[in-house]
Amino acid sequence: MAVFSFLSPFYVAIICLLIVIILQSKKKGKGGEKSEIESKAESRPWVDEDLQDSTDLVVEGDEEKDERIGIEEENILHIPFSPPRYSEQEMVKRSKEFYELLNQRRSVRFISDDPVPKEVIDNIIRAAGTSPSGAHTEPWTFVVVQDPEHKHKIREIIEEEEEINYRKRMGDKWLNDLKPLRTNWVKEYLDTAPFLILIFKQVYGILSSNRKKTHYYNEISVSIACGILLAAIQNAGLVTVTTTPLNCGPRLRLLLERPVNEKLLMLLPVGYPSKDATVPDLKRKPLEDLMVVF
Repeated sequence: MAVFSFLSPFYVAIICLLIVIILQSKKKGKGGEKSEIESKAESRPWVDEDLQDSTDLVVEGDEEKDERIGIEEENILHIPFSPPRYSEQEMVKRSKEFYELLNQRRSVRFISDDPVPKEVIDNIIRAAGTSPSGAHTEPWTFVVVQDPEHKHKIREIIEEEEEINYRKRMGDKWLNDLKPLRTNWVKEYLDTAPFLILIFKQVYGILSSNRKKTHYYNEISVSIACGILLAAIQNAGLVTVTTTPLNCGPRLRLLLERPVNEKLLMLLPVGYPSKDATVPDLKRKPLEDLMVVF
């Protein structure tokens, strides 16, 4: 008994030491798993991560350069607003016709080089510019490219990155999901389409004093503008395919000499469909799968 009581503190110390070692090893294991997950997340080539495009952006925390100010106080006049009010029959007719027009919209990857009047492009961008935006900051820039040399440089940049995307970055699941659409990294339409419209979101505004102006909900605002732009393209009898050039944003921004506060959101080749154009025979969800009514 004397020997046991003498050794008890020793055994207690050993047990405590072992417990500490076990807990530390578990903590390290969890830390290793977390870092592995984080590293996988960082390597995922999702478009929203690509759109972060932090190239040459001002470092946060620099109060002198990163001063954000609100919208300037302006004495904006509020005026009467009286849009036309249609009869119920006319409303049903107009809404049905508009739906039928947009229901014909398809993503077309075979675009003719037939010329399109520049005035049409001007008008559809004017239509996109009517989009609502956070605090009416209008945080969008529509870059219209019609110069063949610039179009080809854009194609080279995109195809270079897209080949890497398809071969290495996208993964089997993504590629399998794309198989029915028969897409690949070759983007011939970037050369043949009469116009390329690159839509940039302005993350913040730059005032004449070089101070920053807050652009509220800039990505949502520009996304809404893109939706109106797609409707305007369809209304004009033209076609396009919505593309989000993965991992190309910074290079395209530099090529088109856009300022550091702008990030590429979407690229639309615009023109007539080629004579041999085809599209997948896809079906859209019925109304009951789109809408919930309470």
